[in-house]
Amino acid sequence: MIRREEALAYHEGDRPGKIEVRPIKRCLTARDMRLAALPGAGFPCEAIQADPEAVFRYTAKANLVGIITNGSAVPGLGDVGPIVAKPMLEGAAVLFKRLADLDGFDLELDTRDPDRFVDTVRLLEPTFGGINLKDIRAPEGLDIFRRLREELRIPVIHENYQSPAVVAAAALLNALDLADKAIADARIVICGAGTVGLGCAEMFLLTGVAPQHLFVYDVHGLLHPDRDDLNGHQRRLAHAGAPATLEEGLRGADVFVGASAPGVITQAMIRSMARHAIVFALATPEPEIGYDEARASRRDVIVATALTQFPNAIADHLSYPYIFRGALDAHAERITGGMLVAAARALAELAREDVVDEVSRAYNYERMSFGPEYLLPKPIDPRILIRESAAVARQAAADGVARKPLDGAAYQESLAIRLGPGRETLRRLMVKARQEPLRIVFSDGASDTIQRAAAILAEEGIAQPVLLGDEREVRDGIARLGLDPSGLTVVDPARSARREAYAAEYLTRRRRHGVMPPTADQRLRHTEYFGAMMVHSGDADMLMSGTGQHYADSLRVMLETIGTGDGVHRVSSYYLVLLPREVYALADCAVNIDPAAEDLAETALLTARTVRVLGIEPRVAMLSFSNFGAVDHPFARKVRRATELVKAAAPGLVVDGEMQLATAVDGDIRRQFFRFSALEKDANVLVFPDLQSGNLALHLLQHLGEAVVVGPVLTGTRLPVQLLQYGSSVQEVVNLAAVGVVQAVGLRAVAG
Repeated sequence: MIRREEALAYHEGDRPGKIEVRPIKRCLTARDMRLAALPGAGFPCEAIQADPEAVFRYTAKANLVGIITNGSAVPGLGDVGPIVAKPMLEGAAVLFKRLADLDGFDLELDTRDPDRFVDTVRLLEPTFGGINLKDIRAPEGLDIFRRLREELRIPVIHENYQSPAVVAAAALLNALDLADKAIADARIVICGAGTVGLGCAEMFLLTGVAPQHLFVYDVHGLLHPDRDDLNGHQRRLAHAGAPATLEEGLRGADVFVGASAPGVITQAMIRSMARHAIVFALATPEPEIGYDEARASRRDVIVATALTQFPNAIADHLSYPYIFRGALDAHAERITGGMLVAAARALAELAREDVVDEVSRAYNYERMSFGPEYLLPKPIDPRILIRESAAVARQAAADGVARKPLDGAAYQESLAIRLGPGRETLRRLMVKARQEPLRIVFSDGASDTIQRAAAILAEEGIAQPVLLGDEREVRDGIARLGLDPSGLTVVDPARSARREAYAAEYLTRRRRHGVMPPTADQRLRHTEYFGAMMVHSGDADMLMSGTGQHYADSLRVMLETIGTGDGVHRVSSYYLVLLPREVYALADCAVNIDPAAEDLAETALLTARTVRVLGIEPRVAMLSFSNFGAVDHPFARKVRRATELVKAAAPGLVVDGEMQLATAVDGDIRRQFFRFSALEKDANVLVFPDLQSGNLALHLLQHLGEAVVVGPVLTGTRLPVQLLQYGSSVQEVVNLAAVGVVQAVGLRAVAG
């Protein structure tokens, strides 16, 4: 559950809102500015004057979507006006960028007059490549949509009307196939005659449902031609040949689609449906019938909801960003029904294919294959962008609305590299961490930061947090912050019945290192020592410590209690650096100050092993100021020797060095000057020769670049331990915990 205070803090932050406008071309010098504005901008203006289609070549129009509302139907709030709707539209802009690399610009229009709304958007047509209408009340919103679709020569989508419908159609195609029923013969009942219900009805007809087999109900019963309360959109779906009530209409029906309210249907009503009944309960936040309740109604039922915590989540973001991507890339004049059907069929077909390894890994190799609980691809499947957008672009050409021909293979390749792994890695790791949440003990349990992070981890199902500290202080903090305590365990070391046993075990481990009984007893009153011994004794799976003290101090405690793994000489660390299109592991940037060649080699091997269990195939570069023996200096010789040791220890690992950073990450340099390099692709594991160079490089990326940094992630410990940097933020704690969980589970599986 997202808390109000948390959401407000997220939206306020250092800079209010969620989006910004940035230049994408160099604009640093006076010459750059003259190129960007006058006189430089005059030349593309002349080119567009000569050929209006050149606007797509010289401006951002083909990547710009106008997201437009008047705030008359904001989810959960209703008719609250344009200012109140702005956060929703900014959120849509974030999804456009995040999922399809499209730029969304939100426009909130202060009018309830459909004519003024249409006129305003019509005047803005030269600005945008497409228009996304959102959160406009019915039936006015549908009238606006139909008029704009007819009058504009750019794609127009009504998000609430078409997006859920496309995803529902994809799920329907697959569900009917599993039920061995032809779509033209299926008898379908829709409950809800608002925007979503009408959108599903229209989409189903486009997909092949027979009009005589489609029945729509609202709160007053069947949409019947004799009713005088129907608007024009509803009247087109009115039907005289069906029972008047929903309960009667469901008897013998093949499909139920809900777009209405909780509690609309019962288990008995589902049991009255035809064999292999299909139930899509799409009301949010509470469906017409719960997923588990619907599944329990009969053995042969196929169930979907709009809730992502259950199988077959019919989520609208599986459609509209990708439809716009394909339409805008084809410079389509409009969105046709055929393009929507192509999007639905692409989604449906993708669910029938084998799940790619990165998705399977994210779900802990859970068996996922086409069937009653897998009607749609998982949202993190990277193929959705490629398949759905390409299908839409291809259909735009077939329907004669594409102004730009696209080579199918080349276009799909361009889509594959558009987002890159950087944007999806963290989301994939979060999903994977939920598959086997570990018991994480936090030594700084009284910290506000740790308590907030622990609440998120518990709520998201990433971990089972254990907070150490004075029990009253910790619980008072949880209450003061308004957090849900139900998923949090609090342990007070001073009062724990396990403290004496932990102290005795600690004494056994350290008695030949100067530790006497009073010292052991005293240390086990400290939360860091206590937490470490919980992990050592199997009472917790992983320790996270260090927000309140220096990293070196926390590391010292960890080495005393947990120590190194079998065969490991030194623990080390790496940071995951997430850039928009790339993911790098930087090692070692936190632990070893001046490692010897043997230590560097061990760091490379440990990092390669651990990033592999995260789903990243390592390509290792041993970094230096020198390229391949160009300089005969002790610093370079150390890296050269470390490279030899890594190659000898792991012959199958892709590794090379010594090399400069530019050589490691720039294929053109390698192809031009170092064709012999073992790196056929750019390195993604960068091993620095010392702590100083690695730490400085990391901070440059973190503070002067736009990298998302996760870490430091410890490697080589006997048991799972992650140490937090002093002053870590809530999100940094959550991110490191998720990576730590995936790493711990993965390494445990590798070890057998």
